[in-house]
Order: sequence, then structure tokens, then C-alpha cells
Amino acid sequence: MKKILLFSSYALLFLGSCRQGTKSAGNDPDSLAIKAINDSSLTQYLSVIAADSLLGRKPFTDGETKTINYLKVQFEKLRLEPGNGNSFFQEVPMVEIKSTPEDKMVFKGKNTSLTLNYLTDFVAGTRRVQNEVSINGSPLVFAGYGIVAPEYGWNDYRDLDVKGKTVVVLINDPGFADSTLFKGKNMTYYGRWTYKFEEAARQGATGIIIVHDTEPAAYPWTVVRSGWSKSKLTLQSEDNGMNRAVVEGWITLDKAKALFAMDGKSFDQLAINARKKDFKAVDLNITTSLKVKNTIKKSVTYNVLAKIPGNKSKDEALIYSAHWDHLGVGEKIQGDSIYNGAVDNATGVAALFEIASAFKKLPKAPERTILFISYTAEEQGLLGSEFYAKHPAFPLDKTVANINMDMMGIAGKTKDMVVYGFGQSELEDYAAESAKKQGRVLVPDPVPSSGLYYRSDHFNLAKVGVPSLFTGSGVDNLKNGREWGLKQVADFTKFRYHSPQDNFDAKSWDLSGIVEDVRLLFDMGYRISNEDSYPKWKNGSEFKAIREKK
Repeated sequence: MKKILLFSSYALLFLGSCRQGTKSAGNDPDSLAIKAINDSSLTQYLSVIAADSLLGRKPFTDGETKTINYLKVQFEKLRLEPGNGNSFFQEVPMVEIKSTPEDKMVFKGKNTSLTLNYLTDFVAGTRRVQNEVSINGSPLVFAGYGIVAPEYGWNDYRDLDVKGKTVVVLINDPGFADSTLFKGKNMTYYGRWTYKFEEAARQGATGIIIVHDTEPAAYPWTVVRSGWSKSKLTLQSEDNGMNRAVVEGWITLDKAKALFAMDGKSFDQLAINARKKDFKAVDLNITTSLKVKNTIKKSVTYNVLAKIPGNKSKDEALIYSAHWDHLGVGEKIQGDSIYNGAVDNATGVAALFEIASAFKKLPKAPERTILFISYTAEEQGLLGSEFYAKHPAFPLDKTVANINMDMMGIAGKTKDMVVYGFGQSELEDYAAESAKKQGRVLVPDPVPSSGLYYRSDHFNLAKVGVPSLFTGSGVDNLKNGREWGLKQVADFTKFRYHSPQDNFDAKSWDLSGIVEDVRLLFDMGYRISNEDSYPKWKNGSEFKAIREKK
């Protein structure tokens, strides 16, 4: 923590700069609004949201009931109105599937076989709403990255019939290994595991297996294991998921290499070949079989919505969003089985309350409506926001922008703020102006290959054309520098991300960075809420044309 004198001086400078900056937008928010965002109230919120009593905040559990009721009560205490008509809740129909595959997954070649152990070597499940699914003697085909991207002249499924077959694909996209391809190290949506499952289903594959590799995946095997050892959720569909592959799963890198070697093939060489546009899928001359038993539950989970009605343009909404869910109770690690999700994403939910409190302390309500949404089932594949994008509380063409908050403050108070998907929209210009008031700068994601712009809830709003900003913890720590900050992020990803070790400790956590970031996001949102124009996508954004059609 900084010395009290230094902190106080900086705070006074910041408050003054905020008042000066907002005057340029035609209004001067009361300093009480800025002061409402502080480490004391953040601590109170985090102590509850990340507590064991909420059981890891998984949808369809008692933890969900406790969490969403807590959110509703806090929004009411802050004197916000229901954001979904007369309700603070939006029902999201989902199906929960607890897939339990056989303990062994056997691969058979001409003269050899390979047996993989569940959780240690492979994970598998299904989105098909059936009590049991199976693949029997399914031929394996290596389909490169499993991508069909016409805009990049790329088609890994060219001249390939995968009906009845199981495709094996690489994680990420070709740009990770060759900066001249796709967007280089900046991962596209084609690199996401969710896309690869979707594309395999479109191609008619019976099964799909992704090869895990820590660096291009941006997380270790333990994250895959913890996520797939629990039940998984999906939105209810009319066909009960029958349009998906029968089995979806992952295998470890070392087992993938052993698998390819069964037919005398080099995994490393084929991975290199897969970086070429003219790559053709390779038959591995191996078959596999697997049975998966399911426990199924259909029910509803809830998005939580609250609003501050606009003073003038009540029909126009600026969204602040943060998902409330995490992974619940699962496999015990280091003696703990509750996945509290303190950083991911108790921080974002607490930030929603902080920003709402700041807006309520303004002497005058903003001209536009401020809509606060805490989504469900982000950890299950951005499902709550996907549902909201299809059933919005405000028309999409009246939704001004989305500012999303997820995993905040990992590196303490920093000179910078990270913008994921840097260069997407004019929202970055607003953020840059607010950052400048704090003596800070915006920087691109230091690990762009992680593709975080496609891994949180704002992405579903972006897909329907709403300009969306997703910022992350800065890395250039004021006291310890950039390398230290990068190490904090790396250590979080390796040791705490999606594990029971993502806990909140009021004594050891430095909340000064979160305070700065939340004040910045409030300041930029305040300016947007009082303007007449809409922020736009920048040239080159894949979402620009979608917005312009509306």
C-alpha cells in the first residue's frame, strides 16, 4: 500500500482532474460520486460475493439463489429500479448435463493401441440431451485448426467428409505460430474452443477432440480438467442439442503426440503443416470408441438487471456488465473444493455496485438510462449474455454501448490499463481520455494470443453490433514495474484461475488498482451517458458492418 500522504495527494489530484474533465462534457459531477468508489465499500462487497457461503456461485445451485438475491438487495439499497420490466431478474432457460465418460478412452491402430485415463489424459462430454451417447469405432482425422474462415482464405475442412468420424484439432488459430496469418498473435474467435466445437458440428462430425497446449490455450491443463469434471450448462434448444457432435472433448499434448506416433506420424510436423492455407486433413488410420452417461436437469437460471432511468433519453441505454457466476463446488485442490471466483468475477460484480453508487450520488441523473447487468453462466460459454442479446431489455439499436468488467485489479495500481481487442471501437477513445486524467495510458493486451476479447460477456453484445469495451488489469505497477505486474498475471493464471485458490483476503489484497479502474470506467460512462451521439466501431472491426445495418 502507498503511504497515506502520497495516496491522499494523488486522490486529490485525481478528483480535481475528474471534475475538470467532466466539465468539458458539459456537466460537473459532485465529488461525492467519485468518492463513492473506494476500497472500503469494495471490501464489503467482495467479502460477501467471494465467501464460501455462496458455494462458488454456480447456476442451478443454492449458491445461485443466495447470489442473485444478494444482488437484488444491493441494487435496491442503492435505490436502483428493476431493469427487466418490473423485475430485477431475467429468466434464462438452460439444461444442465453432468457427463460421465468411461474411465478409459481407447484408440486402436493397425497393430497398436493407446489407452487414455479420464481427467489425467482426456476429458469428454456432450451437449446432446440424452441419457447416454456413444461413438463406436469412429475413424480419427487430423483437421488442422478446425477452421473455416473465408475472409482469410482458410478452410481446414476442404474436400473432407467427416460424417461418422472424429476430428482432432489444434487450439488457437494459425496466427499464434505464424504472425503473417490471421491477426498474428491477436487471437480471433476462430481460435476459441467454443468455435471449434461449433464448426465440427456444422461439418457433421461425430466427435471432436481438441489438443490442449498451455501456451496457445493461455491456461494449463488443470483449468480444462476442473471445468470438465463438473456438470455443464447450455441454453435449452428445440432440438435438445442434437445438432452438436455426439462427443466433444480434449486430450493432453503428450498423449496427442503418442496418438499420432501410433501411425508413424509426427505430431510436431503435422502441426507445422497445418499453418498452410493449402493444408489438407490427414487420416490418422486410428479409431476410437467412447460411451458417455448423462444426468440431465432442465430449469432456469437468472440474469440480474437494474437501471437508473435517464433524465432525458430514457429509451437509450448504456450497459455496464459483469457476470456473477463461477464454478461452484468441485474437485478438491489443496484441501479446498469451493471455487469462490474472487478475481473471476466477484471483482466485476462489486464494480457494478460501485459504479451504480457513484451515479446515484450525482446531483442530477444522467441523460441516458444506465443499465446494470450481472449475467449468469458466463463460465459455461457466455450463455447468460447470449440469451440477453437475443432478448434485450432495450432494443439493440437503442443500446448505446457496453462496458464489461471481468477479473479486475490483479497487478495493483498501475500506470496503464489493458484493453482487450485493442482497436475495436471509439469506446477506447473515451477510456483513453479518462485514463489521461489519472496520468495513465491504455495499452493492448500483453498476451494477445489468449483472445480475451472473445472470452467474456461483452462479446455477445458485440456480435449483434453494440460497441463493447473490455478492459483488464494493468500490468505496469506504480511501485514494482511492468515485469512484476506481468508476473502477477501469470501467477494468477497458473495457480488461481478457475481453481479453489481464487479467494478474497481483505488483509492481503491491494484494492487500489481496482478503485482506479472503476473510477476510470465511471468517468467515461458518465460522459457517454450525457451525449447525443453513439460511439462507433472503428474501421477494420469485424462488428462494424453489423451495427451499420441496424
